[in-house]
Amino acid sequence: MKHYNLTINGETKDHHDYFDVINPATAEPFARSAKADAADVNRAVAAASNAFASWSTTPMAERSNLLHQVAALVEQHMPELMELIVQETGKPLNGLNGVGAGMEVGGAAAWIHVNADVTLPVEVIQDNDDARVEVHRKALGVVASITPWNWPLLIAAWHLTPALLAGNTVVIKPSPFTPITTARFVELANTVLPPGVLNLISGGPELGATLVEHPDVAKIVFTGSTTTGKHIMRSAATDLKRLTLELGGNDAGIVLDDVDPKAVAARLVSACFHNNGQTCAALKRLYVPSGIYHQLAQEMADLAAKLIVGNGLAQGVDLGPVQNERQLQIVMDLAESARQDGGHFLCGGERIDSKGYFYRPTIVTGLSNGHRLVDEEPFGPIVPIIEYQDLEQAIAMANDNPCGLGASVWSTDTARALAVATRLHSGSVWINEHGAVQPDAPFGGVKQSGFGVEFGHHGLAEFSAIQTVKIMK
Repeated sequence: MKHYNLTINGETKDHHDYFDVINPATAEPFARSAKADAADVNRAVAAASNAFASWSTTPMAERSNLLHQVAALVEQHMPELMELIVQETGKPLNGLNGVGAGMEVGGAAAWIHVNADVTLPVEVIQDNDDARVEVHRKALGVVASITPWNWPLLIAAWHLTPALLAGNTVVIKPSPFTPITTARFVELANTVLPPGVLNLISGGPELGATLVEHPDVAKIVFTGSTTTGKHIMRSAATDLKRLTLELGGNDAGIVLDDVDPKAVAARLVSACFHNNGQTCAALKRLYVPSGIYHQLAQEMADLAAKLIVGNGLAQGVDLGPVQNERQLQIVMDLAESARQDGGHFLCGGERIDSKGYFYRPTIVTGLSNGHRLVDEEPFGPIVPIIEYQDLEQAIAMANDNPCGLGASVWSTDTARALAVATRLHSGSVWINEHGAVQPDAPFGGVKQSGFGVEFGHHGLAEFSAIQTVKIMK
């Protein structure tokens, strides 16, 4: 069984302690990851701190060029990285509508390439006979990146690219469920980047707490649950660390009454079930008008029941397993709650008899706000479809949730859909689509889905501090 190690100050060495990493398709270990401790955190942060002075004064064009080289390495090692992604996340090589390991690895390279070319030009506020006032963007220092298990490599690219481009140095800690692909990526990146610029430590939640609390960390970027995000925010308050938090999202979609159920059903199924529903910005609760409610729900259920679930390394698989046993239990608990609440299961609703963490794609009707399956984010292959009587009711129900990451409106009338979209309380809203993020458009949440944005110019600015320079003439 292969061992994957920490990378600190440009060096990847054998460690004294390791833990097993489970393949969710088999429920058995497939690799071992180094288990860092507090001393390793201190070494990693010290390496990043020492590298900061040189890296932050390196011309931005040079930093950009090095990041393009990192992206090229991802492209060169795509088959290797794809196989690692499948083994640790369970997602298929291709997946439903092409959302799989290939998209994750290719997307990570593309994201780095696009965002490596974003700039932070000096902004001139005043330039007259009295004075010139400029706004400069300055690097912050050491950035702690904590990434989740659902898109480990892609989200690492989201975090690292703007942090490094802005002149910061980074210590990344991947999820203990999925540390392997990130460890290999960081190892590859360190063949290009100067020592100490990008460091990796791996381990459990206690390691993340140690990193977050470290006095020499200037900023934390975290993608994960709202509960963990709140803990991070409390810890960061001690020395006023900067934060970007992309947290849970129980995304709502509203279908308007002009929609043809047959025409839209396949796109809705894809929006709900891509990556097995394990995406923060997947469609997780769908509001449908009474006139087409039963027809659309059945059309979606018929399609969902035909999805092929299996080991992601096999050809033709649409959906893999739930990534870990704990998350599978959450899905099963919510399904049982829906049964007790009188929900109607149009398809799925059961674990697949297999050694891995497989669950059938599930669509439930007959529930509404106030039921757990509607109110709580399942982060798995189960979706409630909720009936509404009038549009005002639908908008109110969609907004009646503590999360506010994404939302969508589905209609043949774009102007009408836009009028609804602007009333939804979410950081992103899509019309006739859901969850389609892109590297040049800002993405982030409101309410308890976090704050701060990622991607493009707005995302790059999050990793810098403003310095105002006034020159008297």
